[in-house]
Amino acid sequence: MSTHSAQYQSDINKLWTEFWTGGITNPLTVIEQISFLMFARLLDVMETTGERKAERTKKPFQGRFSGRDDPRRWKNFKQKDAEGMLRVVRDEVFPHFRKLNGGTTFSEYMKDAQLMIHKPSLLVSAVNMIDKLPITDGDAKGDLYEYLLSKLTTAGINGQFRTPRHVIRFMVELLEPKPTETVGDPACGTAGFLVSVMQYLLETHTSPEGRLKVETGETLYTGDLLEPYREHVQRGMFHGFDFDATMLRIASMNLMLHGVENPDIHFQDTLSNAFPEKFPKQATGGFDVILANPPFKGSLDEGNVHPTLTQAVKTKKTELLFVALILRMLKKGGRSATIVPDGVLFGSSKAHTGIRKLLVKENQLEAVISLPSGVFKPYAGVSTAILVFTKGGKTDHVFFYKVEADGFSLDDKRDPVKENDLPDALARWRKRSVMKDTDRTAKHFMVPVKEIEGKDFDLSINRYREDQHEESKYDPPKEILARLRCLEAQIAKDLSDLEAKL
Repeated sequence: MSTHSAQYQSDINKLWTEFWTGGITNPLTVIEQISFLMFARLLDVMETTGERKAERTKKPFQGRFSGRDDPRRWKNFKQKDAEGMLRVVRDEVFPHFRKLNGGTTFSEYMKDAQLMIHKPSLLVSAVNMIDKLPITDGDAKGDLYEYLLSKLTTAGINGQFRTPRHVIRFMVELLEPKPTETVGDPACGTAGFLVSVMQYLLETHTSPEGRLKVETGETLYTGDLLEPYREHVQRGMFHGFDFDATMLRIASMNLMLHGVENPDIHFQDTLSNAFPEKFPKQATGGFDVILANPPFKGSLDEGNVHPTLTQAVKTKKTELLFVALILRMLKKGGRSATIVPDGVLFGSSKAHTGIRKLLVKENQLEAVISLPSGVFKPYAGVSTAILVFTKGGKTDHVFFYKVEADGFSLDDKRDPVKENDLPDALARWRKRSVMKDTDRTAKHFMVPVKEIEGKDFDLSINRYREDQHEESKYDPPKEILARLRCLEAQIAKDLSDLEAKL
């Protein structure tokens, strides 16, 4: 970590503490309020860029403010005294956010944006700190935001919204998305999957000349080879849905800070009847790639679930309905990596068997990658697996892999450790077509579809894995007895010696 980024992280920690002492203790609210202020600064930066460009090109510029002296602009209100700043931000900046139309991703969920900071001194602290943050340069701003989001986990509240970054990256690499494709997440939370796809595209579409070494010694990927796809990447590629407005604000900010100017993020329960009505293109056959870790919150009101899902699988269980939903959202040939709780793999109800049968018989189930149960600690110890599947086609063999370590301890601390099966799992997945792994005592192997059908479509790896029995070797009983006699004699002698000394 560079001294700069360590300094910024320390600044964020200080600000975080100030929010808590100022009475704002829900980490989501803290992040949301910081996001609003970052957004206010970004709007001003974008306005200044537009004004300069207009001066250079002599073309008219339609800005979001009334001019350079507009009091709602960051550079103007940041110079006010504490009371004045609070008044302008609360009574002018936030109402302005709510009126922004279509020109920004934020417009949809700014309707109920509220300034929750009531202490003038806290607002001044927050504005001063955000003014120092490098939110205009490339990777730094994304890293900062990731750091901010990591506080959701450490705070232990609402942590379930965070899928570990390295697991997300592993899933993105399993699917290898291309810059011409359309990517979606039906329960996007803070948009971790979509951000990871953007980072993956930058890394895989940067020429040797486009790789810049920054002062920290890290490589900055400029994504220069993405130029032909720029419009699609910025405006048509990324789509996320969630039914928590706070999440959506954070998700939009996260994507904007990672270089996606206008992500398509919407307030929507994707299991509901309203989804196909409001978003017909996305709800059915809209995506090449779907990456998701949908909520497993038990059951829901069947009346509000769209009939196309309950026809596919008659159930109220969200984890089964989400698999049916993802199949509906994918294009023919589209692919997904989705995290499911282990129950989906072996549950014996009609609905459980039905969804597995649907994956295996009418689509191409490609992989079942079991994750160790500590992956989502400290906030959940649930055992999960990643299902990799393609819509349509037929299943021939399924690749199974039992991940026993992910590079972090599997307790609440999640400290880094050496053991990590994810790189091996990825390498073997990529070679699966040439390797027909048959050793059932290994961590990974291929299982033919006939065998899966014969086991009632059970997808738990333990149904197919064989335990390795090592034959135990024992010395002949006579030798063991002789050794025991020897020991007995030694003990008797030691006792006699001890007695003589008393």
